[in-house]
Amino acid sequence: MRKNPEIKITETKLLSDNWYVLNKVTFDYQKNDGKTESHIREVYDRGNGAAILLYNTAKKTVILTRQFRLPTYLNGNKTGMMIEVCAGLLDHDNPEQAIIRETEEETGYRLSKVQKVIETYMSPGSVTEILYLFVGEYDETMKVNEGGGLDAEQENIEVLEYTFDEAYAMIESGEISDAKTIMLLQHAKIKGLI
Repeated sequence: MRKNPEIKITETKLLSDNWYVLNKVTFDYQKNDGKTESHIREVYDRGNGAAILLYNTAKKTVILTRQFRLPTYLNGNKTGMMIEVCAGLLDHDNPEQAIIRETEEETGYRLSKVQKVIETYMSPGSVTEILYLFVGEYDETMKVNEGGGLDAEQENIEVLEYTFDEAYAMIESGEISDAKTIMLLQHAKIKGLI
């Protein structure tokens, strides 16, 4: 078993704090043979987030969202549109409070309880974010508004409802290529939630 390397941060240089924080970090890393190497990495800190798969057992449906994602557009997604589970940053809330807030803002459904599935690093090579993944049941009585996100955050989110089988098939077809969404749909399938 590999031991935890000895790490010494020698310099942190702020590159940008325009939207989130991008730092250039220089650190010394002690290898297993005892030798020390100096490394330089850029690290993006955007805060931690939460995501949720909303599901309805009786109807065998899920709620997903569609919105424009610039990074995907810049990396070959012709429209830049992504189908995803509801997600957002914690913004000083605990993960459960944050995902309940984001669910109402983005989808219009007001949940009173959610179930935590897992917490994960989505891109540990360059991004500090921990993403807390949840599932939660919904029904029509919980719909309190149309959703779509907040104008103040320039969100333009389309709320989608699919049968679970349709959504799951969209992974294989490539219509769903978002990792958190794939993970939560697979969790629902494995656990037989729907």
